[in-house]
Amino acid sequence: MKIIDTHCDALLKLQEAKRGKRYNVEPLNFTDSVEIETNVHRLQEGNVLAQFFAIFIFPDVLSDEKWQHALEQIDLFYTEILGKNPAMKHIKKWEDLDDLKDGEIGAVLTLEGADAFGNDLSKLRHLYRLGVLSIGLTWNNPNLCADGAGEPRGAGLTELGKEVVLLNNEHQVFTDVSHLSEKGFWDVLELSDYVIASHSNTRAFCDHPRNLTDEQIKAVIEKNGLIHVVFYAEFIKKDGQSASYSELFDHIDHIISLGGVKNIGFGSDFDGIDRYIVGLEDSSKYPNLVNELLKKYTEEEVRGFTSENFLNNRPKLKV
Repeated sequence: MKIIDTHCDALLKLQEAKRGKRYNVEPLNFTDSVEIETNVHRLQEGNVLAQFFAIFIFPDVLSDEKWQHALEQIDLFYTEILGKNPAMKHIKKWEDLDDLKDGEIGAVLTLEGADAFGNDLSKLRHLYRLGVLSIGLTWNNPNLCADGAGEPRGAGLTELGKEVVLLNNEHQVFTDVSHLSEKGFWDVLELSDYVIASHSNTRAFCDHPRNLTDEQIKAVIEKNGLIHVVFYAEFIKKDGQSASYSELFDHIDHIISLGGVKNIGFGSDFDGIDRYIVGLEDSSKYPNLVNELLKKYTEEEVRGFTSENFLNNRPKLKV
C-alpha cells in the first residue's frame, strides 16, 4: 500500500550538515545518506507516495536571521531533494498528487512555525508561491501569531495569526494544529477551512501537551480534518524510550472510537525523533507497519490510514 507521511525534518538535517553543526559528512546526500531516515532509497523501499518536508527554525535563532534560515531550507528542498533525485516530484497544488506516475514520490513543502516570516505577510505570500501547502502557526514556543504547546501562558491566536489562517483558506493551504496551545487550537477550528494535526496522538493514552484531547479530536473530525498519528515514543507513552505497534494502535483505536476512522493518517516525525517504535525506525520500514495494521484492521481501513483518508480530505478546488 502507498503511504502519505505528513511530517519529517529532513530539511533541518540537511541544513545543519551544510552549516557544519551536525554529522561528520558534509553535505549529507538525500539520496542514500544513512543519517537521513527519509532518504530516497528508504522512501522507495517504504512504498511512500508522498513525503511532507517541514521548514523548521529553532527558537534560539535570532529574529533577523530566521527568514534566511527558511530560505536556506527551501533552497535545499529544491537543490538536494528535487534537483538531484528525478523520482522526487514537487507537489505544488493538491491535484498534483493525482498525476504521480509509477516510481515517482511526491514532495510537499510545509512550514512548522510562523517565526520564519514574523509579521511580514509579503514573506508569507512568497512561501505560498514557493509551494508551501501546510502551515503550523507555532512550534512549541510563542511567536507573533500564537502561543505554542510549550508556552505556559497558553494564549490563543493574535489578530495576525487569525489573518494567516484566513490567507491559508484563500490559498487552499492546511492550517496545522499539532504544536498549538489549546486556546490557539480552538481559534483555528473556528476560522480554518482546512485543518490538519500533522503529527499528534491522543491525550487519552499519553497525557502530553503535544497530543490531542477527546474534545479536540471530535472537533477536527467534525471539520472533516485530518489527524495523523506520530511515531515518536514519548508521544505514544509517557517517558517512552521505545514503543510497540500495539501501543500506537491504542491511539488509532481511540480516534476510531470517537468517529475518526476516515480521518486518520501518519505523520512519522522521522529525522526529528530519537525514540522509535520497534521495527519502525525509518521510512523503509513502512511495510512492517502495514503488515501489523492488516492483522488488526480491515484492508479498507488500512488503505484509508496509509493514504486514502488524506486524498479524500485534502483541500478541493473551489468552483
